[in-house]
Amino acid sequence: MVGTFPDGVIDTRSWMMLVGIFLIPLGFLKSLKSVSILSFWCTMSHILINAIILGYCLLYIGDWGWSKVKWSVDWENFPISLGVIVFSYTSQIFLPTLEGNMEDPSKFQWMLDWSHVWAAIFKSIFGYVCFLTFQNDTQQVITNNLPSAGFKGFVNFCLVIKALLSYPLPYYAACELLERTFFRGKPKTPFNSIWAQDGELKVWGLAWRVGVVVFTILMACFIPHFSILMGFIGSFTGTMLSFIWPCYFHLKLKRQGMDMRGVALDYFIISLGFFFAFIGMYDSGKALFKAFSIGLPF
Repeated sequence: MVGTFPDGVIDTRSWMMLVGIFLIPLGFLKSLKSVSILSFWCTMSHILINAIILGYCLLYIGDWGWSKVKWSVDWENFPISLGVIVFSYTSQIFLPTLEGNMEDPSKFQWMLDWSHVWAAIFKSIFGYVCFLTFQNDTQQVITNNLPSAGFKGFVNFCLVIKALLSYPLPYYAACELLERTFFRGKPKTPFNSIWAQDGELKVWGLAWRVGVVVFTILMACFIPHFSILMGFIGSFTGTMLSFIWPCYFHLKLKRQGMDMRGVALDYFIISLGFFFAFIGMYDSGKALFKAFSIGLPF
């Protein structure tokens, strides 16, 4: 929205708070079925945005900057980019919720494999085509490269809708995880259940769920340089969730039945994870320090 109204009186944080108001009703979510409907429309809006941007890029195929693409690695920025990429694939928090609610859980592995493969292929093609079109002027939010104010405003509005609709799934999974840990009733957990016997939320339970939404909105409003911080967090939590812990638990649970090749592969991935984490956190931390030192806008 800031990209749509760059000279407006509403700044980034104010837009976050205004748009965040529309997330508060999610405190009433009671089932994954409702979440899946919202996620479906999130996918539809995502497809629309991608189709518009790729269509625009293809219109300027004759002006693509093939020579601008460098195949060498920029070691100063690559670790930060790697952290962001790893962070974008840390879907582990809601995978158990998805598997547990599938009609046919036996297809979970097939769904997981192919969704990640196609996501990686599409993201690579999308980034490559957009850079060929906008070249060195490519901005972090790709829709801000669109020339017409009205056209850019429409796409950015769709992007905001997509962002709002992408929130329910991780929010629902996080709430379910917290409720299993803290709100199943004493003595199993420290607190009583937030659900009444008729299946409705208790008043204080609704307040707690709304509080989770408000907390995430406040984090978005007050954490500066979020994209760099995402690279920093992704370098640590992303590598732990995607590289280190899965292999560690695999070795812990299945070591007796594994051959040497499988064991070596797990240790190799763990070593790779520690390497990515160290390099990414160091470079992202340095970029954060530089951003604060020179006073870059939040």
